[in-house]
Amino acid sequence: MSAEKYYCCCGKSICRGCLYSFHKSGNIDYCPHCRADKRSKTDEERVKELKKRVKVNDSGAMYILGNSYGRGYLGLPQDHAKGIELLAKAAGLGSSEAHFELGAHFDEAGDSKKERFHYEAAAMAGHENARVNLGLMELQSGNTERAVKHWMIAASAGSFRAMHNLRTAFEDGLVSRVTIESTLTAYNNSCVEMRSKARDAAIQLEVDTSYTINIA
Repeated sequence: MSAEKYYCCCGKSICRGCLYSFHKSGNIDYCPHCRADKRSKTDEERVKELKKRVKVNDSGAMYILGNSYGRGYLGLPQDHAKGIELLAKAAGLGSSEAHFELGAHFDEAGDSKKERFHYEAAAMAGHENARVNLGLMELQSGNTERAVKHWMIAASAGSFRAMHNLRTAFEDGLVSRVTIESTLTAYNNSCVEMRSKARDAAIQLEVDTSYTINIA
């Protein structure tokens, strides 16, 4: 689950916990930042807003529009080339999400060199799932020590996937007890720091109902 939601009306984002609280207050139809009315927006109008944000070099808008072209969302014709072009521009502006999406694309395309480049760029910008994937790449290449290092960093930042991979590696005898225990402590501390009642409620809502709080 993404930590934030982006609003194309004003180009701002909000964390899911705050978004959940905003929805509970009865303001689900409005942008929490600019108060734009979201009730009657068509896909065509949302695309128009995104394109306007793209013109002012908004990497968040580029990322969403790129994904929409790549997957045929928002009523757009599926256009992989246009999608990659927009994602590349967003990545050039520092979007870790765009770098991660490009890494996944080049993974599917079988270009491990470009895959690694984009995952590394995303990881350096704090994208923990990208670091988890780098660990998997290292493990597949036989570099267990480097894989474990990636997962330790990601788990210490609160990544469940990284912690799960470390536990599996520990069960396979690839990680020491000292390493797993110290990383587990850091993981738990990180999770506590990031928790709030609103965030927990937002997560539980998705777990219980498969409902995604998603406003673009």
